[in-house]
Amino acid sequence: MPTTDTLNRDTTLCISLAARPSNLGTRFHNFLYDEFGLNYVYKAFAPTDIEAAVIGIRGLGIRGAAVSMPYKEACIPLLDELDRSAAVIESVNTIVNTDGRLVGYNTDYVAVATALTRHEIAPGTEFLLRGSGGMGKAVLAALHDHGLTTGTVIARNERTGPPLAAQYGFAWAPDVGDLTAPLLVNVTPIGMAGGAQEHDLAFDRSAIERAQAVFDVIAFPSRTPLIAAAEGLGKPTITGAEIIAAQAAEQFALYTGIRPDDDQVRRASEFSRA
Repeated sequence: MPTTDTLNRDTTLCISLAARPSNLGTRFHNFLYDEFGLNYVYKAFAPTDIEAAVIGIRGLGIRGAAVSMPYKEACIPLLDELDRSAAVIESVNTIVNTDGRLVGYNTDYVAVATALTRHEIAPGTEFLLRGSGGMGKAVLAALHDHGLTTGTVIARNERTGPPLAAQYGFAWAPDVGDLTAPLLVNVTPIGMAGGAQEHDLAFDRSAIERAQAVFDVIAFPSRTPLIAAAEGLGKPTITGAEIIAAQAAEQFALYTGIRPDDDQVRRASEFSRA
């Protein structure tokens, strides 16, 4: 990572745009910049005006930007092009600036698709997915494209839940009730550190007991109450820490043209959480 002695007019800036930015991405990317000896630096921002922020990306020659809620959809009209990963779910989590042309990507989708393959989630596995926000769109699209054809989107929001489920031919329910499935997926803030429900389970214990695998997208903590309960029952899990590291590695490759290997991603992820 460039220091105060090496920062210069040629240093390439990458940023993140989030309502509540954390240090995870900042530490992850800067670790890898140092690892590869790149003249890059990464800085997190909490913009109050997304239009002005995106104009700044173009005008200042910022190479790339990670985009978090609530800007994943709001930024789309401000871009020149959408990669298929973003277009199919109408949600952007990465902006790449090439000579003033801004292209939106969704590396969450790529990370989830990779995780499903790596953890050998069998095509045709029935699932319950709780949540219908921007991350829910990415996860549901990846589940569908992986070959999961039967599932239920659980979302109280009747404006977003039913249309999202219908887009892929899945069922919708306003709450979990007594529903169960071999794969449980949480894309809500339930279990997130610092939130009102940080100690709650996204699915009750009986559903976890009957599941074959559990997937929670929450990255902090990576061992959410849901993941801890599943591990305690010996269930295979996919954690948010894995997803956030994989999507950040994909962003790093888009920004720099360099793809870190698994060991470098692991060390960068560990550094980001230290």
